[in-house]
Amino acid sequence: MKAAVYYGPTKLDVTDVPIPDPGPGTVQVRVAYNGICGTDLHEFYAGPIFVPTSPHPLTGQQLPLVMGHEFAGTVTAVGRDVSGWAEGDRVAVEPIYRCGHCGPCAAGNYNVCAQIGFHGLMSDGGMAEYTVVPVDMLHRLPDAVSLELGALVEPMSVAYHAATLGEPTPGDTAMVFGAGPIGIGLWFALRGRGVEDVFVVEPSPTRRAAIEALGATTLDPGALDVPAFIAEHTAGRGAGAVYDAAGVEPAVRSALACVGSRKPMVSVAIYEKPLTTPLLNLVMNESRIQGSLCYTAADFEAVIALMAGGGYDTTGWVTTIGLDDVVDGGFEALHAGTKMKVLVDPRAS
Repeated sequence: MKAAVYYGPTKLDVTDVPIPDPGPGTVQVRVAYNGICGTDLHEFYAGPIFVPTSPHPLTGQQLPLVMGHEFAGTVTAVGRDVSGWAEGDRVAVEPIYRCGHCGPCAAGNYNVCAQIGFHGLMSDGGMAEYTVVPVDMLHRLPDAVSLELGALVEPMSVAYHAATLGEPTPGDTAMVFGAGPIGIGLWFALRGRGVEDVFVVEPSPTRRAAIEALGATTLDPGALDVPAFIAEHTAGRGAGAVYDAAGVEPAVRSALACVGSRKPMVSVAIYEKPLTTPLLNLVMNESRIQGSLCYTAADFEAVIALMAGGGYDTTGWVTTIGLDDVVDGGFEALHAGTKMKVLVDPRAS
């Protein structure tokens, strides 16, 4: 079968590898679509970062490996001791490996497991025609959710998890900094949770136009004093929940200046450079910064339910390519900013 195998910085080859067979407690999945994530970009241009160079404690795998952790597909074979799943089942995959016994796992917070691993980063993943996953990663897709949307359940669950950590109420003003895929997902999640007054802050005209086409209200930080606008809009109360999906210092500074008293700024970004943002506003405001990592099974199920109800739309921001075009049409296009979200179809030419 064809697969995108990662060997190190800018070294990703589409090559033939053996089709994996399911073992006990696992199933074989024929991949329909696999999304390219921002983490994949970091690995491709600057890695290995998360991809292990020695055997991972939970998966036993290391570089080189097949990339891809955002995917959906159809079960094509089941291993021994598997019940409740059969060939033909349509699934989205929650790609977390967890140890099950560290402090976070014991508390039910396996998304911050001390030894966390990801299918497609710490094991051979979904950027291939077939992959094998443990059954505890599977989420059934209803007929109303396409496999294309199914491949977006993982990144949309990252956003949904962050949205819940902000604890917004329907009457709050919420703000999203950054209109990339996670920012778009935050907007969908907030709307799905009944929050109507949402502003998306984005300097890029292209990204503003894309999310505006979905129905969002945007603010251009280059043309507007965003904190002053929010202060006026909320009669001085500030935003009830603020989300940073941009990962740059100007966004963080502005976000902290917008957040209301005793309210959170939820960070769901990767920060490539150290921040020097003053924290005086947090002290004087008794507001806080809340980190957000990944998702749980509950987030996956919530996103799938919202998708089944028509709560997500891929128009204008999702592009599909074939596996052979994964470098030029995927990684390089995303890095150059000419595309926003790319799904890889392993069988497309």
